[in-house]
Amino acid sequence: MFLPTTRKELDDLDIDRLDVILVTGDTYIDSPFMGVSLIGRVLESNGFTVGIIAQPDTDSDRDISRLGEPRLFWGITGGAVDSMVANYTASKKRRKRDDYTPGGENTRRPDRAVIVYTNLVRRFFKPTVPIVLGGIEASLRRIAHYDFWSNKIRRSILFDAKADYLLFGMAHAGIVELARALNNRLKTDNRPATMPADTQDPVTQIPGLGYIAKTPKGIELPAYEAVIRDKDLYIQSFKTFYNNTEPMHAGPLSQAHADRFLVLNPPAPFSTTKEMDEIHDLDFQRDVHPYYRAWGHVRAMDTIRFSIPTHYGCYGECNFCAITVHQGRTVRWRSKNSIIAEAKKMTRDKDFKGYIFDLGGPTANMYGFECEKKIKKGACTHRRCLFPTPCPSLSPDHGPQMDLLNEISRLAGVKKVFLNSGIRHDLILMDKQKGQAYLKQVTANHVSGQMKLAPEHCSPGVLALMGKPGMDSLVAFKHRFERICKTLNKKQYLTYYLIAAHPGCTMREMNELKAFTRNELHITPEQVQIFTPTPSTFSTLMYYTGIDPFAMVPVFVEKNPRAKEKQKQIVTRKAEHRPQAPSRQNRNQGEFSRQGKKSRRRKK
Repeated sequence: MFLPTTRKELDDLDIDRLDVILVTGDTYIDSPFMGVSLIGRVLESNGFTVGIIAQPDTDSDRDISRLGEPRLFWGITGGAVDSMVANYTASKKRRKRDDYTPGGENTRRPDRAVIVYTNLVRRFFKPTVPIVLGGIEASLRRIAHYDFWSNKIRRSILFDAKADYLLFGMAHAGIVELARALNNRLKTDNRPATMPADTQDPVTQIPGLGYIAKTPKGIELPAYEAVIRDKDLYIQSFKTFYNNTEPMHAGPLSQAHADRFLVLNPPAPFSTTKEMDEIHDLDFQRDVHPYYRAWGHVRAMDTIRFSIPTHYGCYGECNFCAITVHQGRTVRWRSKNSIIAEAKKMTRDKDFKGYIFDLGGPTANMYGFECEKKIKKGACTHRRCLFPTPCPSLSPDHGPQMDLLNEISRLAGVKKVFLNSGIRHDLILMDKQKGQAYLKQVTANHVSGQMKLAPEHCSPGVLALMGKPGMDSLVAFKHRFERICKTLNKKQYLTYYLIAAHPGCTMREMNELKAFTRNELHITPEQVQIFTPTPSTFSTLMYYTGIDPFAMVPVFVEKNPRAKEKQKQIVTRKAEHRPQAPSRQNRNQGEFSRQGKKSRRRKK
């Protein structure tokens, strides 16, 4: 069964009042790939009644009020993607299509959806139970942050939305703790739900929770009013924030906003394999709820319906990527048995045709291994796992994923298992024992014509600012891949994701990239994106401040939209077919011909 989204479903379930109502900027897809559905199922499995309102009409109470008011709290999320990223291109042009909206037209997700939905609730329910923000939009905007679309530092979204609480990160455990704490509050003294937060209140002790208080707690970041005036203070604030995103050694943070304080508790501990197995074993329908399915086809279903998430987190720590701040830089994974059980269940679906479209996570080949030191003590504060060079403490082992792929491929009803998540080629080269065998297995059996890589650029200076490895490993990997394809007699290709107009990148660096793709990769790239400064990344910090936050030196930042587009066009334009210049002999022959014509005209 789906979680209810209509009054009829509540009546059929004999539910008078739900404990929790979740509001989302995506349509309601009941899938473990969708955060709002996963959170709803986790709450349901812990005894709470939950409903979902997807993409509500923001001009009336038609949608937001159809399930009534929840008993414990409203949960608000912008959806699987930050709403401003979902609605606008890197050139700030309105996107016409939305893969998470029935019918595909981008007409149902408002800008700054988290703020709009919170205001919608407050408009039609006065007063009401607590409003809790979550999902990637809230998570990445939890402190004072640079917003590309308004070109300014915005307050924590908790203040702008005027919500009560914010759960950042994956929030699997935190959402249950919060529901229990609010339930206990109602049972014990029936206190008003939205009274000011007290540092002694059990609710405010939950890991991964943000709230507003009258006094600071823990490490105090430079105030909002200070960082909007001083870019150096903003850099300092972001660095301190980033260094406290690792659960094992993070402290509580606070940041003044006028006369009140944003308080962020330390992040919740990462989920264990057992906890992840329990979550993904829940009864997801892997489909769009019938109420929304009637509105049109949801394109996202084409890929996620028959795909399986195997792990969370990424220790690549690319400076332009928000995964570190949201999912974390420690990889944790589900057990092989849990993933196989999910695949078996998938084969019983009447619409399953035998193809699993993806078996992966943020980076496909990070499944099943981690740095032992990191698992025991947390991520290092003095260096990264893969940049500028791979850490010797990290011992890549592709064996677990190889075994997993083999076993799922042998299941009755499974014809093919694909890896469509991106692959870190440097990890494969690091794995001296199984890297070559892994690449051969994936190339032979799990690639649909193309393997996705993300080198992003070729210029050493730009790559350093991105936190990406150099090109030597890419070229070595390309040669290895091509040799395997030749041995297998398969025509398969590498697809390269590239970025234009990243901080530090000028026309000169893009011309270098053009030459590299032509001479070394032998392609004219199509997968080139203009850098989008999303909240809470180091690259966005560089974009706003014009400073390399690691070396604390100025860095070039292209902010002119036309110049950004020109950077992209340098790489994507096809080679021009110009008429071949005539040889000297041909030029002379042409001249003689012209002279002859003149002579003949004179004779006439």
